[in-house]
Amino acid sequence: MGAEANVTQSIHNQNKERIAGFRGALYDIDAGALRAQLGDVFAADCLVQLANPLETLDGVDGLYEEAYAPLLAAVPDLERRDFIVMAGASNGGDWVGCCGHYMGVFERPWLDIPPTRHLMAMRYHEFFRLEDGMIVEMQALWDIPQVMMQAEAWPMTPSLAVEWVVPGPATEDGIVTAAYDEAKAQASLDLVTAMLAALQRSPEGLDAMEIDRRWHRQMMWYGPAGIGSMRRISGFRNWHQIPFLKALPDRSVFKDKGIFFGDGDYVAFTGWPGMSMTITGDGLLGIAPSDQEITMRSLDFWRCENGLIRENWVLIDLLHVYEQIGVDVFARMRELTIARHGRMQE
Repeated sequence: MGAEANVTQSIHNQNKERIAGFRGALYDIDAGALRAQLGDVFAADCLVQLANPLETLDGVDGLYEEAYAPLLAAVPDLERRDFIVMAGASNGGDWVGCCGHYMGVFERPWLDIPPTRHLMAMRYHEFFRLEDGMIVEMQALWDIPQVMMQAEAWPMTPSLAVEWVVPGPATEDGIVTAAYDEAKAQASLDLVTAMLAALQRSPEGLDAMEIDRRWHRQMMWYGPAGIGSMRRISGFRNWHQIPFLKALPDRSVFKDKGIFFGDGDYVAFTGWPGMSMTITGDGLLGIAPSDQEITMRSLDFWRCENGLIRENWVLIDLLHVYEQIGVDVFARMRELTIARHGRMQE
């Protein structure tokens, strides 16, 4: 029994080591070799699901041809910088979660976003399910609105909170290399799942959500571009939670279908989608309430410290939210930036 447990636990360290090849290929990128390097770690027919408008791609060929190759054409010196790499098991699968930024000089248009010819940063949350050392499934959000904002091309409502290049963990230990500690991972996971369960009691009032009991008084909440980042419980409540709950009072997390796992002090969640809700109340992100049901892709990382949650990195596919209610953000962006593309009609 003990030997079997050790094998089960060590698979997570093995998978993180396996992912290192993929991470390294995107750190010092050789554009000519990248396709073959991806094939070394991705199964040919892997399921690849990326943020809107990239969506579901056709295996590793689609990942290269429709995602990385166009991005490299726009940002030739693209560089991957991870600040969280963790692993664990959920719903019968073994997963690795990565969080960081793609960085480089934005030289040519990408997704019709006009280039800045300056350094750009785009946060990513990427999750990989591995079988026998190969990636067979990828769920990932790239914060494309962040690139639009840096290009002064974001055509939707301004963020309530601060927009910046989100930092990594304060403890600088997000790339977890220690031997997998199942008890510690479970303790972190229990804390986060208890917090999420308490948040679902929001109709009962602030006390029922037990925020002070679960979150550190100097918590940091790093939201996606379009929402922004905030510090302390007061910041979280004023610039995210209250507007979110007023607009989406019936939100529900797909706990049974989502992927939750812990590794040391870190917890990760991915779901495709991860939540469902109805836009009501005061509306969301400037969107008028329509009583329309939507789903939301939210890929999250939490860092726990001394029995409290101190940092939370959150990406939400806002472009997919707008698409569900019939708003074409890219069409609006092209109208906003038409003069920069030289496409104006006389």
